[in-house]
Amino acid sequence: MNATSPNRFEPVYRSRPGADALAPATASHAVEVAPGIWESPGLSNTYLLTTSDGRVIVNTGMGFESPVHRANFDAVDTSPTRYIILTQGHYDHVGGVDVMRDPDTQIVGQANWRQWRDDNDRLAVYRSSKSAFAFSDTLTAGIKDIQRRFPGPLPAQASPTVDVEVDDTRVLTVGGRRVELYATPGGETTDSLVVWLPEQSICLCGNVFGPIFGHIPNLVTMRGDRYRDALTVISSIERVRDLRPEILVTGHFDAITGADRIHAELTRLRDAVAYVHDETVAGMNAGKDVQTLMRDVSLPPHLEVGQGYGKVAWDVRAIWENYTGWFHHRSTTELYPLSPADVAADVVELAGADALLARAQEHLAAGHPVRAIALADNVVAADPDNAHVRELMRTAHETLLAEATNFWERSWLTKEIEAYR
Repeated sequence: MNATSPNRFEPVYRSRPGADALAPATASHAVEVAPGIWESPGLSNTYLLTTSDGRVIVNTGMGFESPVHRANFDAVDTSPTRYIILTQGHYDHVGGVDVMRDPDTQIVGQANWRQWRDDNDRLAVYRSSKSAFAFSDTLTAGIKDIQRRFPGPLPAQASPTVDVEVDDTRVLTVGGRRVELYATPGGETTDSLVVWLPEQSICLCGNVFGPIFGHIPNLVTMRGDRYRDALTVISSIERVRDLRPEILVTGHFDAITGADRIHAELTRLRDAVAYVHDETVAGMNAGKDVQTLMRDVSLPPHLEVGQGYGKVAWDVRAIWENYTGWFHHRSTTELYPLSPADVAADVVELAGADALLARAQEHLAAGHPVRAIALADNVVAADPDNAHVRELMRTAHETLLAEATNFWERSWLTKEIEAYR
């Protein structure tokens, strides 16, 4: 799968906010981003399409955000909502359905919606706990802000049923407005779809390219999701690119304008994913292990995209494991329920905590904080209250944080630093 030639547009991620700017819905009014298209920003933006025969809403935010979105859209147009279109099944897209819908509203989603709804329901406790380190402070502050405007209990998270399924394509016509829907199962979830408004050459793409546009997508997230297949991601990018939109309305932050610029950006993103995929597969066939490839695979300058939400190294591992599964052919221990912590006490007893920490300190001084952490993990498992190891671990994580630009990586490192204080 070959990448195309470099393009003349500067990577768009350089001029857009990063994930640290994500915030719950607190705007006091909706903003018209194009004729008849209104945005209410939030953890994922929601959009109102006005027509002469009722409203169409694209995404609904989290449950607790939905009173804000509803009030903002009602201030624009009080017509009944004909359709709510869900561009994917993540919490920040579906949570507000119960508040945003009207009695006759039909919910529209991609045909894989049940899998995502059921995953969200059965893994609600796990996923909430595993994402809390990244979002808990933001959510807490946002809920307090919303309660100042809407006192009292806020709505719970919805778990909606879809009335209209999109297998591949579907056309809705509302009040003379033609709304075309295209499945993009290589999006942030396998139930992703995009909304295409042909008369205006506008695509509402949600988070099909990830929540922070212009960055390499996460093929699997730290909080826990199903793997995304790199080749399906590429096909979904191409599907949107080939529409030739003049305006790309993303799930977060401002829309991107200019057909040539959008085409160039999506081509670069497509080629970056293809490059990582092809280099990973070539390395696998050459007998290289996954850690070697995580170190060695990097994007050439003409395929520069951001790594503020996904990372090339993480996608290398996701591609590897999506193709081959959990067994890496490194050690017999992979076959059995043994963790490194199970033998940590033996390592510490034989090598001595002082010796391990001295060597870890040497690695840290030499600029290898991850190696330092790997050695110190043994002492943490055997003696978690050891003051020396706690100081070393805090320093090692602070060293990594100083160089980190990825949202998830920074959130994790910050959490670990606090844990070792």
